[in-house]
Amino acid sequence: MEKLDKSEEEWKKELSPEEYSVLRGKGTEPAFTGKYWDTHEDGTYHCRACGATIFSSDAKFDSGTGWPSFFDILHNDAVELHDDKASGMHRIEVVCSNCDSHLGHLFYDGPKPSGKRFCINSCALDFKKT
Repeated sequence: MEKLDKSEEEWKKELSPEEYSVLRGKGTEPAFTGKYWDTHEDGTYHCRACGATIFSSDAKFDSGTGWPSFFDILHNDAVELHDDKASGMHRIEVVCSNCDSHLGHLFYDGPKPSGKRFCINSCALDFKKT
């Protein structure tokens, strides 16, 4: 699949200032403020920037962190992982493999079966009920 390629000006026109700050600027929304951190409905979560399907509600869990958390991605090629050494710490950045937008970070303190916690910004996602 060919990556979606847009200019930063195009992204600024399509995304809200908060979405742009997170998705393109690698920002983070405040905990417990996003619209999906406490969502419990069945459906799929998509990249807000390009619409690619990233997570299923079947993998969502309450991590207590205030951000939507998932123990797995829906498809193996849905995201790319990058070393993130910003903010004086080492983390693993999660980006959409279709458009390179920042979604959040991956931690290895999640539940079984994977032990992973994809900690994702709500404003980086769109939810579609099934």
